[in-house]
Amino acid sequence: MIDDGRTLYVIVSAAGVAADVGRLVTLAQADGWTVQVIATPSALAFIDTEALETRTGRPVRSRYRAPGDPRPPRANAIVVAPGTYNTINKFAQGHADNYALGLLAEAPGLGIPVVVLPCVQTALASRIPFRASVDQLRAEGVRVLFGPGEFEPHEPGALTDFPWHLAVQALREETT
Repeated sequence: MIDDGRTLYVIVSAAGVAADVGRLVTLAQADGWTVQVIATPSALAFIDTEALETRTGRPVRSRYRAPGDPRPPRANAIVVAPGTYNTINKFAQGHADNYALGLLAEAPGLGIPVVVLPCVQTALASRIPFRASVDQLRAEGVRVLFGPGEFEPHEPGALTDFPWHLAVQALREETT
C-alpha cells in the first residue's frame, strides 16, 4: 500500500454532533487528506456508517483487525472530533479499552500529530478531572481546541453549530 503521507484518522466519540462528522471528512478531503473514520463503540449508534464508507472509500473501523487481515495505512495525523468528556479523560490517562483509544494511547509516543476538538457541556467542562486531562494532553503535545476562540462549553442541549472547521485549521498548523 502506498503511503502518500496524508492519511488522517478521524476518531469519532458518541455525542449528538457525531451525526455530522461527514462535514469534517469533506473538509479534510478538500485539504488533500485520505480519511479513515474510526468510531468508539458507542459512537457507532450516532453515525451513518454506510454514508461515511461511501464518502471515504474505506470501512469505518471500531475494532482491532483480525490476524491475517490487511493492515490499514498508518495515520500521519489524527483528529478526535467530537471528543467527549469520557474519551478525552481516558485518552489523557492512557486507557486503551477500545480500538480508538488504543490508537490514541500510542499516537503521542509515535510522534503522530493529534488534534482534539472537544464537545462537552458546561457542567462536565468545569470538572477538575476534565481540566486536568486537557492540561495533561497539551503537556504531551496534543493540540486540544478548548477555550476562547476554540471550542467553548455549552449548556446541555444548547449546542447549535459545532465548529468542525477548527479541527482542519489546527491540523494544517500541526502538519505544515
